[in-house]
Amino acid sequence: MSLIPSFFNGNGRRTNIFDPFSLDVWDPFKDFPFSSSSEASRETSALVNTRVDWKETPQAHVFKADLPGIKKEEVKVEVEDDRVLQIRGERNREVEEKNDTWHRVERSSGQFTRRFRLPENAKMDQIKASMENGVLTVTIPKEEVKKPDVKSIAISG
Repeated sequence: MSLIPSFFNGNGRRTNIFDPFSLDVWDPFKDFPFSSSSEASRETSALVNTRVDWKETPQAHVFKADLPGIKKEEVKVEVEDDRVLQIRGERNREVEEKNDTWHRVERSSGQFTRRFRLPENAKMDQIKASMENGVLTVTIPKEEVKKPDVKSIAISG
């Protein structure tokens, strides 16, 4: 028995669960009458795979989401409950033709939603969003931090 997992079994196919490209991962629900977990995971994988970066600059909070292959009309950017930024949309599955033979399907499809609670210094009425080359950028300006007035008090005595 090896401590290093094998990448190939006897027939030359990949079977390592650590290999992200392996198709031979055990599915405990494959023999149940309801839809398989791989089908469910395909529908939710778009949610998991939507990567978002959030950076804070001195002037604004900037969110960047990778949404390759999605048009801006298919994405919604909303603010709910006053301070929750929500980015959502749907990536449709490609139409399968009867004469096509699929060898691998790795691109995700389905609905995705990402939500972020915004800090108190976000100017909620000045949010801007743009989309370029499959990257959604949401910019939320920050309110200037009001410096407390410091008043010196003379000490008597």
